[in-house]
Amino acid sequence: MRPEPLSRLLESVMSQTQVPDEVLIIDGSTNDDTGSRFRESGNNIIKYHKVPTEHRGLTKQRNYGIERVQDDIEIVAFLDDDTILQPDYFENLLKTYSDFPNAVGVGGYITNEVSWEKSSQENPADLNHFYYDGYRRTESSRYKLRRKLGLAQTTQPAIYPEFGHGRSISFLPPSGKIYKVEQLMGGVSSFPLTILKENKFSEYFEGYGLYEDADFTLRLSHIGDLYVNTAAKLEHHHDAAGRPNKYNYGKMVVRNGWYVWRVKHRKPSFKNKIKWYQITILLTAIRFLNIFTTSERKEAFTEAMGRTVGILSLLFNKPK
Repeated sequence: MRPEPLSRLLESVMSQTQVPDEVLIIDGSTNDDTGSRFRESGNNIIKYHKVPTEHRGLTKQRNYGIERVQDDIEIVAFLDDDTILQPDYFENLLKTYSDFPNAVGVGGYITNEVSWEKSSQENPADLNHFYYDGYRRTESSRYKLRRKLGLAQTTQPAIYPEFGHGRSISFLPPSGKIYKVEQLMGGVSSFPLTILKENKFSEYFEGYGLYEDADFTLRLSHIGDLYVNTAAKLEHHHDAAGRPNKYNYGKMVVRNGWYVWRVKHRKPSFKNKIKWYQITILLTAIRFLNIFTTSERKEAFTEAMGRTVGILSLLFNKPK
């Protein structure tokens, strides 16, 4: 239900230095605004699919799309409809598979969400910045507090700690390097078709599918190597359409977060279990404080309530 962003994405796809062999639009719209624009595109590469109701939802649609990929395709790339690619995005993704033939997945790099600056020296005492690989970025208030309380990750970003709540690939700098990771962002990811035929996206994640990408790639990290190529660049322009309300989002953050944590670490130690709940409660408390520190008070309150209900629900009904 976002035909305008999708149009901008497809323009950037068709102007690539390496144009894909086919482009599948897997549309879960409840209206025909997208379908009427792309059903008859006049481009033989672009193939439009309006999914039946029973296949609607992010993970279901990805599985639906995988079944419709040409058999002779080697690499399948997933893109959110509100992204715009730099011209050599696919070229750099494919080069990663040539450099690392063992790769079971390669992710691209979003350039417009975080501001980085080069920094020749790291300063561990500097709570205002996060340092990594010759760069630094401003540290968020929640991570400052987590560091003060000893609840922050000390391993490389996108390597999932045993207590969960790790730093994502957005904490990797724009170095142009390729980093080995354990999780990718779904909307800027790619995988060999052979891997996708053997491993499906979990339909536990209904609808919006928050953290479905973490679940899928953390499962793949048990069978092979994943990489992020920071030279495969694109922009992500968040579009509010199609997103859940803040209350449901808050519940998803907690319950889906618990699910993903236990997918990677089936039997965490008691210490790491306590740490996961400490961080979850801390982040919920921060969201409650946002009622007084931001202008979006209603959104902060409803999300905080959703997180609270999510935490309480884990006492009686953990995700399976």
